[in-house]
Amino acid sequence: MKKILTCLLLASTVATQAQIQRFSGKSALEEITADKFLAAGNMTDYDHLPRTALTPTPKGYEPYYFSHYGRHGARYLLEENDYAMPVKTLRQAKFAGKLTPLGDKVLAKLDSMQKTTKDRLGDLTATGQRQHHGIAKRMVKNFPEIFKSPNLPIHSVSTTSIRAIISMMAECEELQAANPSARIYNDASKADMVYMNYSAPRGEGGGMFRPDLMKAMQKQQQMSDSLKHPERLMQQLFNDQHWVYLNVTTGQLMSKIADIALNMQSHDGDATLLELFTPEELRDLWRSNNLYWYLLYSNAPQTGGRMQWNQKNLLQNIIETADTVTQVQASLRFGHDTVVLPLACMLDLDGAAVQVENLDELENSFRSYYLIPTGSNVQFIFYRPKRGKQGDILLKVLLNEREAHMPLATDNWPYYKWTDFKEYYLKKIEENTPKKK
Repeated sequence: MKKILTCLLLASTVATQAQIQRFSGKSALEEITADKFLAAGNMTDYDHLPRTALTPTPKGYEPYYFSHYGRHGARYLLEENDYAMPVKTLRQAKFAGKLTPLGDKVLAKLDSMQKTTKDRLGDLTATGQRQHHGIAKRMVKNFPEIFKSPNLPIHSVSTTSIRAIISMMAECEELQAANPSARIYNDASKADMVYMNYSAPRGEGGGMFRPDLMKAMQKQQQMSDSLKHPERLMQQLFNDQHWVYLNVTTGQLMSKIADIALNMQSHDGDATLLELFTPEELRDLWRSNNLYWYLLYSNAPQTGGRMQWNQKNLLQNIIETADTVTQVQASLRFGHDTVVLPLACMLDLDGAAVQVENLDELENSFRSYYLIPTGSNVQFIFYRPKRGKQGDILLKVLLNEREAHMPLATDNWPYYKWTDFKEYYLKKIEENTPKKK
């Protein structure tokens, strides 16, 4: 009974600490007012997030294995229409004499930006490469016992996406520079996609055509439409609101301009386009983005709390690979936000698996910019007793380089017993694996 009470107390402490750590104590509007670029959600620059000092290695222990999954860095927007639609719309208005002087300036800015995107859609930017160089530098600084080990084996795998491959190369370049003797193996193959970026087929439990998911997405679209208030912006850009009513899809135009403005952070660009928007408008646009990620890739009750388990193969791979390690080494994996978020939710890092019934209150418990900015990552660091010492294998998990809480009992946070971790999460994987008929 005493042991049960202790575990319950520890679990309660974990939940409380996680909620404290995840947010600054400010509302999303206050955070976005202080830094408008946060409204980019999953496209927020990784370096806009705060980092904290790490807890020292437990006495009598040494780190010996580093395992990780990381998203590619900052990139261009994905679709040609992301850049073309607002330019085309404003050009039509200019030809008709319907632009204000500010509208003319915005058109010139957007036109200049579009010209830089030719054959670059979805590509990693220089900012993205710099993010990964920085992450790798801190990996070496934080865990020199691993990354400066002579002849260190580093097994590094990427999805077949070019931006993920270049992100992998940026980190590996940094690791090789810090340790010229490191033996780095790089790979990017469809053969690894079953755990690196699994896509559930139609009809499978997490497939995109489930009735509950379709219903949730209809709700998301309705809420998204209700969160767009383009009237003020249209008055700033156009001198004839009747012409706008007849010729412009105002909500879409607002969203596209905001996407370009927010993504300037991926290019070390200026924030002048963001001056078009009030903090409240940006917060509402972000709420739509936030809701999308919650419903499709997290533990949302509206989709049965199952979406994150589409990526259970990755968690299985992380666990199985760790069990084979007998020497100092590192395993690196590079992919996408559509995998980082499910991984964080499967592990329930700092309460990422929160279930919110009232979606109007989602921003109070779930904020995409904290979880999946460009360059987001989950790091697993394993510790063993030093030679001559006795003890359990321990690990800690970092979410975006911050020590994270998990729903496991421990009297030595942020460190957890590896045996407890395995037992708990292998059981969760089994519970969320459809039984074969």
